[in-house]
Amino acid sequence: MRNKSIAFLGGGQMAEALIGGLVASQAAHPEAICATDPMAARRDLLKSRFGIRVGEENVAAVREADLIVLAIKPQAMPAVLSDVGPALSGKLVVSIAAGVTVAWIRERVAQPRALVRAMPNTPALVREGVTALAYQPDLSADDVRAVRSLFEAVGSVVAVEERLMDAVTGLSGSGPAYVFVAIEALADGGVKMGLPRATAQLLAAQTVLGAARMVLERGEHPALLKDQVASPGGTTIAGLHQLEVGGMRGCVMAAVEAATKRSQELGR
Repeated sequence: MRNKSIAFLGGGQMAEALIGGLVASQAAHPEAICATDPMAARRDLLKSRFGIRVGEENVAAVREADLIVLAIKPQAMPAVLSDVGPALSGKLVVSIAAGVTVAWIRERVAQPRALVRAMPNTPALVREGVTALAYQPDLSADDVRAVRSLFEAVGSVVAVEERLMDAVTGLSGSGPAYVFVAIEALADGGVKMGLPRATAQLLAAQTVLGAARMVLERGEHPALLKDQVASPGGTTIAGLHQLEVGGMRGCVMAAVEAATKRSQELGR
């Protein structure tokens, strides 16, 4: 990655997270990174925070880079590709736009060297993200390493078939919002039972963080870990019963399904 120049088209939150990860991990030198954004204030922020090059001309940024990251909203993709399409010829291109397929991009740009569809999530901002990558058959081993390095700078990476990317969007792409709601609800429950707000929020957030770490490090099914907490006739099983009565499982599953379908709609 250190021998490649990178252009981020769009200076949004995810671009900021990726740039920050690259710089902090020294996976790329700041001088090798360029970001574009139509807003001067946003460009100034990225430049001052990370020491990277910034600009407002997408075509100029693309021409000078080896790896192009399309960090733009799905709705803006047609206009941006109309502008930069010819300049993408021979480039390694990564798209993080929800719902936008590789085939759809290929129809609108000159022949790139390779295209990768990626779905990172917002915990990348604190280097705890997870990114799903859909590789194409024409991707070289060097390109695979470059793309993985980009996203490993902000968390974990998994490879999936592109047909599953909408489900990834519904689960891990949108999932942080579901977890934030769960943390808020746990904290609200603590406040209802008399805990100070700050204490309740810390207890809730750290509980979720610790539980997630146990799932990742132990490699056990979450149901087994749940059973280890729920002793017969105890407090936890009483609380779990209320979650079942309220339909928590079904609601979470329905949320993933709804977000997946919306991702599919955005790609049409």
